[in-house]
Order: sequence, then C-alpha cells, then structure tokens
Amino acid sequence: MLLDNIKRLCEQRNVSIWALEKAIGAGNGTIGKWDSSSPRVETIKKVADYFGVTVDELLSKTEETT
Repeated sequence: MLLDNIKRLCEQRNVSIWALEKAIGAGNGTIGKWDSSSPRVETIKKVADYFGVTVDELLSKTEETT
C-alpha cells in the first residue's frame, strides 16, 4: 500500500524512486524495500512533505492520493 502509493506519486510527477530517495536523504534501494519492511515514521513524513501530501494519504488504501 505505502510503496504502491509512492510509486503512483512518482509516476504522476515524473520522478524516479532513485531521485526521491536522493531528495529525502535515503539510501539507494531503501524505498523499494518498504514492500517487505516498515520505514521509520520520520522517513514517511519526508516522503509526504516531498510530494505535498499527508502521511495519512501515503498510508491510505484508496487510489485518491494526488
């Protein structure tokens, strides 16, 4: 769910996962691992801030994340 929402936001905004990781100060491949592990809340907040969405929107099951 979280990873799917991030991928969708990246696609909508024409940003690669790698560029997002670099922008938020995460290591290469970090976000891709979130499919099987849980990121820190602080890191999720950085992603949400980068895209201008709330943490709730990132964690939402709906596809209404913009």
